[in-house]
Amino acid sequence: MIGAIDIGGTKFAIGIVDDSGSEVIAHTEIASRPELGAEARISKIIDTLRESMMQVGGTLRGIGIGCTGPVYPLTGEVGKIEFLPGWEGINLVQKMEGAFGVSAAIENDADAAALGEYIQGAGKGMDNFIYLTVSTGIGGGIIINKGLYRGADGSHPEIGHHVIDPAGPPCFCGAKGCWESLASGPALARRAGRSTAYEVCEEARHGNAQAMAAIEQEGLYLGLGLANLITLFVPDVIALGGGVIQSLELFEDKINEIIRTTCGLVPFEKTRLVPAALGRDVGLIGAAQVWKQRFER
Repeated sequence: MIGAIDIGGTKFAIGIVDDSGSEVIAHTEIASRPELGAEARISKIIDTLRESMMQVGGTLRGIGIGCTGPVYPLTGEVGKIEFLPGWEGINLVQKMEGAFGVSAAIENDADAAALGEYIQGAGKGMDNFIYLTVSTGIGGGIIINKGLYRGADGSHPEIGHHVIDPAGPPCFCGAKGCWESLASGPALARRAGRSTAYEVCEEARHGNAQAMAAIEQEGLYLGLGLANLITLFVPDVIALGGGVIQSLELFEDKINEIIRTTCGLVPFEKTRLVPAALGRDVGLIGAAQVWKQRFER
């Protein structure tokens, strides 16, 4: 079996994936609770993974980790994560290898999800593939020529923080008008004066004028960001996931219009936009694929 850990800002998913890296056979979620401190939460992750092993029986071949924020995949360390204070500099690979006596590997969680979708989901069989998630934030991973793209020093490209409108709202990343600040779920909710993006989408379906106007803007901003990705990479497939994308039918026409009128120098029609395929399992399958890619391929 492969141990799989998906570390997010609000919750951690811990589980067991079969040896092929395609099927989740145990899945537990716990709250991140950063106020308890990094060491206490890492101990909780270890205990939960041990409980999962006991639940299904068998032994681990290795452990894959997908972690939010900047991580250093070649050393195993965690960078500075805004909503997990105290985690910076911790080597999660060493922690897991020490606790379980097997090899471990780590990637940014969006890169891990991209690997999962590329190998077992919507990107299967493609040479060039982008996975995008639009939810509380916007993130994603890029596969180029059948391999995960990393920047200098193994860094993860922050898709959600390229600037769409320099006169737009400020973001914690330091930019104004980055994609996440304009098209994430919270951005959509703020635009319509609602608590959640889900509320906006439901009201738009019932004809609320304010909600429909916010949806029109959301389609514009999603379309601009996707058009930029297509112009830069012209991938075979872009797989769309995350909570906001569950209401894709509300934005789809506007997105396609923006792509059609913006991507004039590339064969944009050859890039397919498809729903992500792995659903709630994407984090754990992606984490398992992180280990398999590092130690088997």
